[in-house]
Amino acid sequence: MLKYLSVWWILLLPLGTLAQQGTIKGTVRTPDNKPLELATVGIKGTSIGKQTNPTGDFILQVPANQQLEVVVRYLGYKELIRKVEVATGETITLQLTLEPDPKQLNTVQVQGKRDSDTREQASTTTLDPRLTKNLPSAYGDFNKILVTLPGVSSNNELSSTYSVRGGNYDENLVYVNGIEIYRPFLVSNAQQEGLSFVNPDLVDNIEFSSGGWQPEYGDKLSSVLSIAYRRPTTFAATITGSLTGGAIHLENGSKNRKVSYLLGVRHKNGQYMLQSLQTDGEYKPKFSDAQAYVSLDLSKGAEQAGKTTLGILTSYANNDFLVIPESRVTTFGTRQVPLRLYVGFDGREKMNYNTYQAGVNLAHQFTSGYTSELILSGVESREREFRDIEAGYRICEMDNSGNFEECQMVLGVGSEFNHARNALLARIFTAELRNTWQLNQRNQLQFGVKVGSEKIEDELDEYGFTDSADYVSQTYTLQSGFNQNTLRYNAYLQHSFDLDTLKTLTYGVRASYWDLNGEWLFSPRVQYSFITKHNPDLSFKAALGVYYQPPFYRELRNFEGTVNKELKAQKSVHAIVGSDYLFKAWNRDFKLTTELYYKHLTNVVPYDIDNVRLRYYALNNAKAYAAGLDVRVNGEFIKGAESWFSLGLLTTKEDVQGDSVNVYGAEGQETGRVEQGYIRRPSDQLVNIGVFFQDHLPDNPTIRMYLNLVYGSGLPFGPPRQPEFRSSFSGKSYKRIDIGFSKVLVMENDLLDKNRFALESLWIGLEVLNIIDANNRVSYTYVNDMNGITYAVPNYLTGRRLNVRFVAKF
Repeated sequence: MLKYLSVWWILLLPLGTLAQQGTIKGTVRTPDNKPLELATVGIKGTSIGKQTNPTGDFILQVPANQQLEVVVRYLGYKELIRKVEVATGETITLQLTLEPDPKQLNTVQVQGKRDSDTREQASTTTLDPRLTKNLPSAYGDFNKILVTLPGVSSNNELSSTYSVRGGNYDENLVYVNGIEIYRPFLVSNAQQEGLSFVNPDLVDNIEFSSGGWQPEYGDKLSSVLSIAYRRPTTFAATITGSLTGGAIHLENGSKNRKVSYLLGVRHKNGQYMLQSLQTDGEYKPKFSDAQAYVSLDLSKGAEQAGKTTLGILTSYANNDFLVIPESRVTTFGTRQVPLRLYVGFDGREKMNYNTYQAGVNLAHQFTSGYTSELILSGVESREREFRDIEAGYRICEMDNSGNFEECQMVLGVGSEFNHARNALLARIFTAELRNTWQLNQRNQLQFGVKVGSEKIEDELDEYGFTDSADYVSQTYTLQSGFNQNTLRYNAYLQHSFDLDTLKTLTYGVRASYWDLNGEWLFSPRVQYSFITKHNPDLSFKAALGVYYQPPFYRELRNFEGTVNKELKAQKSVHAIVGSDYLFKAWNRDFKLTTELYYKHLTNVVPYDIDNVRLRYYALNNAKAYAAGLDVRVNGEFIKGAESWFSLGLLTTKEDVQGDSVNVYGAEGQETGRVEQGYIRRPSDQLVNIGVFFQDHLPDNPTIRMYLNLVYGSGLPFGPPRQPEFRSSFSGKSYKRIDIGFSKVLVMENDLLDKNRFALESLWIGLEVLNIIDANNRVSYTYVNDMNGITYAVPNYLTGRRLNVRFVAKF
């Protein structure tokens, strides 16, 4: 009898358990009363949870007679918590409405004067760091988002370098938490470049100035990029992977918020992209780096929190590049006279550089209005370059009757050889004291001093020769040793004054001295901005200042390797006027920024560009100017997704003393020489367009599209080592469109217990890089035929590539 009772008890147990349950059903909708599919609905502290169906409905079986918290989450919307209690066997119905979350949807925040000082500074743009993670690009490089801004250009997707308003790559300042960052010195080709210093996983704030910046920033001619790394309070981690590399990042903060840390490790695999270049061969690029940023609150007691802080930044980058080229086939010329270059290679090129960098930032608030910072930093870079490459070539005129694969006539054959044994050691140490004194609500005084020690040693040994047209000629030679051990001194003072609630004036001066050339420099700078009284959405700003760039390393050496230690600083006067207009369209916020600028340059050091290598003439023998118009409109073109469109118009020219050319008469005889006057600078790019555009499916921001479009008109070029032909020809335009599609999967376990380590979301993306398969040119190779005619053969960049990326967030 007991046996049968036990069987019935087991059979009836589920019914008894079921009797202690209730049911919650309902619908999740947007404020527009549209259903949200795949919203996660769960009971906090339990494993009960489901996702909504296409109509936004859900049903949950929950414990009865208990106080429960229903948690609803959906990417791009604020979390919703609803407390309920269900009786045994009861069914309740909930109508749940989720409000959009601007932070998760990357909503543009266009702020007034009291909320942001960017409207008070000319040529300053603040960017959302999260957008840098979504921008489709060859390597996910942080700097590529800068290229979509007006006045910024980069005609090379393999490089992290950029030029601003007619400047070159060496004219840009980069700071991370107040510590100045340096890029490698010997890199000559974009495919040799490693990772840019800034790790996008660690960034908290981005400010970029394309001209007219305040005296607190250093001595360069073109731009300032100021990056702030985060100080986290809770644990978070991400793992990123793609066909071109990967990254891992960890962050956390102590419970008492006294200690926090950021760790980031990255690896860049350039092999996949380099395989699309026109030169076939064996590419072995290995680029990796590791960074750590630790923040310490040294204040005593909770009431003194944040009064004394210490930030420690360390970085190590290891970069190895090896290429063993095999062959190359390039078609150029015109449709009427198509030409083809065949090249066979022997030899290899190896590049290695290791960079160590560290910095500490100790800040103390002496009073409520006075704060002082002590910044100590050091960098050591060890670089090696080995090259022994022999190339045998043949130039053919192809059959233009339709069979372009047949060589109709051999125009020339020859060979060239390039050799390099270069080594460099750079050690740079700096100490800086920065002070901020808030005199009252309307007055702020900033001042500081900085001293830096620079020790640079190098040994350069390069030469090349060609064998064509029945004779051998040496094309170039560079044999030089350099040992530089110098000190630099800098100081600045600036005063910001609110004339009233609508007008702000900032002025100051910066001074510097370099013991190598014994030159003192003084840079007065002033900015003025005001918001119109009758229209607070319209503001105007102007800036005028003197900017110097003392020579550093590359500027001192000319093409033959001779070092000019008497070289003086280049000088530029910036004059900028602009306006910001905040407006609404489609009931969403937008911002239109327009700026006119003019830069007058003296003591200019002319240079030539080959790929990403800058070769200076090491003489202050030129004057120049740059003038242009920058326009940018940004906002929510698609609701909940910030996008922008940028347009830059530029003209920049220089007049080099002594660049006279021969003048010939009607019968071809030489009649004399004449100065060329103003010619185009190597960075003279008339039109530059940048677009960053986001879109997502209606009511489902987890499925998104990202578009990165860049267009730049042709840059000038000329044959190397022939100054009389500098900038004689105009190159082809640079055009590139990268597009990406992504899906975000939100994990349910994130709703259930925030305190445990778990996968929060998974971002999966498919990118089509260079979707139009544009044949962009990065440089030219010059070869001769049997008649002594020189041909400029284009060197193309990467073609169309597919890339798959994922980001796992914990």
